[in-house]
Amino acid sequence: MAAYGGLWHSAPVPKNYFDEEIAEGYDEGSAELFAPAVVDQTVSFLADLAGDGGALELGIGTGRIGLPLSQRGVRVHGIDLSTAMVARLQAKSGADEIGVTIGDFATTRVGETFRLAYLVYNTIENLTTQDEQVGCFINVAAHLEPGGCFVIELEVPQLQRLPPGERVRAFTVSPPHLGFDEIDVATQHGVSHHHWVSDGRGGVFSMPYRYAWPSELDLMARIAGMTLRERWGGWNREPFTGDSMKHVSVWEKAA
Repeated sequence: MAAYGGLWHSAPVPKNYFDEEIAEGYDEGSAELFAPAVVDQTVSFLADLAGDGGALELGIGTGRIGLPLSQRGVRVHGIDLSTAMVARLQAKSGADEIGVTIGDFATTRVGETFRLAYLVYNTIENLTTQDEQVGCFINVAAHLEPGGCFVIELEVPQLQRLPPGERVRAFTVSPPHLGFDEIDVATQHGVSHHHWVSDGRGGVFSMPYRYAWPSELDLMARIAGMTLRERWGGWNREPFTGDSMKHVSVWEKAA
């Protein structure tokens, strides 16, 4: 790795979909995710697991979770592929307390260990092959202290909502934003399409993803030397059931 401007860069890296245009409007376009009620419950969950240890955020972005977690007194380091997203993080108050490494979080090493590593809001799906997702678990295990935990927040694929033969499911329909997924159930791959209008201008953004089932993630964890510690239906530790729309899973590295 080589250092540039205080950041560490690892190469080669995959395609970066979060360019300057996307980064510029990310916080505003994701305002519901920045709501205090959403952020506080996530940060409290993670802070409990981190204790007096450090935390590694994979896909730290503009710091929605990393910044308030750092402000709770947790030492936070982030990995992110997008220099544009990280630039917005580093312009915010308190960002000087957070270290950031630029690179692919499936392979990038930061040279230190942590009590906690975490991926929020479906970010594991940005790795679009099973090999990359397994590699992420292995990379996390290499960064964790013995007994450390890895947390993932991930949707439960809503395939029951797809009529037989259909491949498209809308997830947001409003005047300023139309969002829909194009899903291939045979390969577990999809593409999220976003069409939006803001300040009289229109935009289109599409990004591929790969979804994974909870049991598949458990196997990835076992390959990396971790075991499932707990699984919830949300950050408030709601029970995970067959009706849950997402899960928050915690795997533990052997002590």
